Amino acid sequence: MPDKSKGRCLYGIKACDTMKKARTWLDQQGLSYEFHDYKSAGIDRAHLEAWCNEHGWQIVLNRAGTTFRKLDDEQKADLDQAKAIELMLAQPSMIKRPILDLGHKTLVGFKPDTYAAELAAKN
Repeated sequence: MPDKSKGRCLYGIKACDTMKKARTWLDQQGLSYEFHDYKSAGIDRAHLEAWCNEHGWQIVLNRAGTTFRKLDDEQKADLDQAKAIELMLAQPSMIKRPILDLGHKTLVGFKPDTYAAELAAKN
């Protein structure tokens, strides 16, 4: 079966409201993509390292979510990229979502204007 997604992959958690908005937007634009639910399917270190190297771990780690806020102070102290990646590997719900992999770059979070500009530039 040919890959109609042009290499696009949307990473996130199926039940997340922001994910639903991103998926609806992509569907409404007629843009195909693969969906990777990192809560059920997990995520590997290589993806996290690449995303953190591209955007900075401060962007990729969702510190506003309840999973992160429930951590004890010791786990939140002295965060750096290595520690942030370990936290995200252990609890993928701490990864900001969605992450849209366009093949040549990734977009973190969902902003319709950003998606439109990036996807128009690639096509």
